[in-house]
Order: sequence, then C-alpha cells, then structure tokens
Amino acid sequence: MAESRIDGCLVIDHPLVQSKVAVLRDRETTGERFRRTVHELTALIAYEATRDLTVEETKINTPLMPCRGHRLAKPVTIVPILRAGLGMAEALWNVLPEASVGHVGMYRDEKTFLPRSYYFKAPPDLKDADVFLVDPMLATGNSASDAATELKADGARNLRLMALVGCVEGVNRFRSNHPDVSVFLAALDEHLNDHAYILPGLGDAGDRYFGT
Repeated sequence: MAESRIDGCLVIDHPLVQSKVAVLRDRETTGERFRRTVHELTALIAYEATRDLTVEETKINTPLMPCRGHRLAKPVTIVPILRAGLGMAEALWNVLPEASVGHVGMYRDEKTFLPRSYYFKAPPDLKDADVFLVDPMLATGNSASDAATELKADGARNLRLMALVGCVEGVNRFRSNHPDVSVFLAALDEHLNDHAYILPGLGDAGDRYFGT
C-alpha cells in the first residue's frame, strides 16, 4: 500500500478501517460479508469526511429541561456513481438520513478505459448543499473527475469524494482536475494493471457487491 502524501487526500489510518479493507480484498469473502463490510467501512470513512460540516445552534428539550443542541446548517446530498457506488450511498444515507440522493450513471469503455456518461439526476438545491460523491474505486480517476465536473456544472460548490480504495495515479489525476475537492480513502494502492484495475485492489467492486 502506498503512503499518502498527496495534498487534499486523506487515507484513514485506523485499525478498524485497515481490518475491514483486508476483508474486502480477500477473494474468499462471501458476497453477503462483502456487502456488509462495504457498509461498515463507508460509515467509518463518513466520520472523517463529515468532520468539517457546518453546524448551527438550536434549542431542544430533554426529558428534564431545555438545553442547547446543534444541527447541520446546510442540506446534504449523496451522489453515487452507478452502479458500484450504490452500496456506499445506502450506507452513507443511514448515517445522514436527512440527505437527498442524486445519481450519476457512467460506464467504462473497455478499450480506451475512458468513462461514458449515460445518466445524471441531482436535487435542485445542489448549490446550497454539502455534496458527497461516492464510488468504491478511484482507479484512473476519469469517472470521478467527469462526475465532479457534471455536479459542478449543475451548481455544486461544496463537494467531497469518498472512495474505499484508490491508487496514486487516480488520486493525482482527480486532484489535478479538481484541486478544490477533498478525497477520503480507506486505502491507497500503488498502481494500475494493463486493464486499469487497481493493484492489489479488491477486484471489481460492483461485481462483488451485486454478485453479477
């Protein structure tokens, strides 16, 4: 695994995160355990990715007396890159149940390894929201970069990218295209193979999550 020294990219170095990444990498991990671990790992990454969200003070009543509390000051939007990002989006929605959910549909051309966009749908308040773009793998960085470009064109101003596993090449490309977007990863690997898969990676996250 590569050491993260990339500006704007946080690789979460925590024992629980490391142990769950190992479960995802293992080819013997069953589909049910893979899905459950994706959800658990996404929730752990979310605590770091949401650390700087703005809150505002509010008044609440406990069973005993009134007191001050806090709530998120801005709307939140979760945007998975279809289809592999759906599992992460579901887990993040459990952490942020008040969030809206958009979708970006992309597939990879197996000859050029470039993304092809086929669907885009985002909530109308995108410009006012904290937006979380989610995709398990940050490989070439092309899909995430194009998705971020589409979101910005639709008004997104406060955007973060969450992925499970990335590689140095993909992170560098994404940050070069979007230096204003922070990246949060559970693991950062060294490089891609000739088919643009991350090594050592964890295989095709979408295929393993959905069993297809």
